[in-house]
Amino acid sequence: MKRKLECRWALWCGVWMVITLLAACDRLTKPTSSGRPYEVLVVVDDQLWQRPAGRALFDVLDTDVPGLPQPERSFRISQTTQKRFSQVLNIFRTIIKVDIDPTQYTQTKMKFTRDVYARPQVVLTIQSPNEKDFAAFVKKNSRSIIDFLVKVEMNRQINELEEKHSEAVSQLAEEIFKCQLWAPAEIKSYKKGKDFFWASSNTASGLVNICMYSYPYEGPRTFNKQYVLAKRDSVMKANIPGTEPRMYMATDTLCTSVKPITVKGEYAMETRGLWKMEHDAMGGPFVSHSRVDTLNNRVVVAEGFVYAPEKMKRGLIRRLEAALYTLCLPGEQARELKASIPEVSVVAGKEQE
Repeated sequence: MKRKLECRWALWCGVWMVITLLAACDRLTKPTSSGRPYEVLVVVDDQLWQRPAGRALFDVLDTDVPGLPQPERSFRISQTTQKRFSQVLNIFRTIIKVDIDPTQYTQTKMKFTRDVYARPQVVLTIQSPNEKDFAAFVKKNSRSIIDFLVKVEMNRQINELEEKHSEAVSQLAEEIFKCQLWAPAEIKSYKKGKDFFWASSNTASGLVNICMYSYPYEGPRTFNKQYVLAKRDSVMKANIPGTEPRMYMATDTLCTSVKPITVKGEYAMETRGLWKMEHDAMGGPFVSHSRVDTLNNRVVVAEGFVYAPEKMKRGLIRRLEAALYTLCLPGEQARELKASIPEVSVVAGKEQE
């Protein structure tokens, strides 16, 4: 009996070693993916790309990022054929494959796979029996496609923040709020207030900022647009003044939206729009998450805002938005930080095969 157990143990050890070696070889043999954040390569026939089906997908990817002071595309779009893709371009970090074939498919659906040709990489495939169904499908599911691709990039940025983040911001979040937060490493300068901190990169251009504040939770009315913006304005007026006494940060309420979101499985409020400095010419985009700290009966708000009049702001604000998802309230497990935004299959009608 003892000998049989020893043999089984040796067999399992051998199997485990083989699996480990295969995984290691897979990592070594696959190249590092190329491309910039929010850059998408569409693999589709040249003629199809110019017909209504291809234009429908292009129009989805070409939508503007919400909450910015000037129009900016959600993604940088490139296109190639299957032949060119197979030869040299299959190491792109984010790929959309268009597969229209009436002999194989009876319905249109989407599915994704990771690290097929390179690491890290996501390949989203849209399969359809014909071009008409394809065009109708991508129009109907435009929000799902955009959200998925944005989540893919934010997951990458969260992983990067895990490896390298601002120690100053992490210490402030722990000291003042007993929370954990990862922010871009270049954010080092800071100012503290009552239940508040503001940290900044303090750079001459492309200025990025993170702030946190809290206030008592007062039930459902705490989460409506008027209440959330009134709290923001009062906190910012008290803590972020301008160069003259009459100058202070405020919200451009006409260009601001709020919506409920889910963070770590719990309800949260996302606020997105424009800030301005009253009686001054400064302004820019911001995004914030308001979350309930049930252990302390308070609302904790984490916000990122940008001042970069000379730059495009999509990449700057989205990097800060990824940082907001790393917020870990008291009582939450630190392990949840890495999986803040889960990558899921996007399928119409049925689960991914």
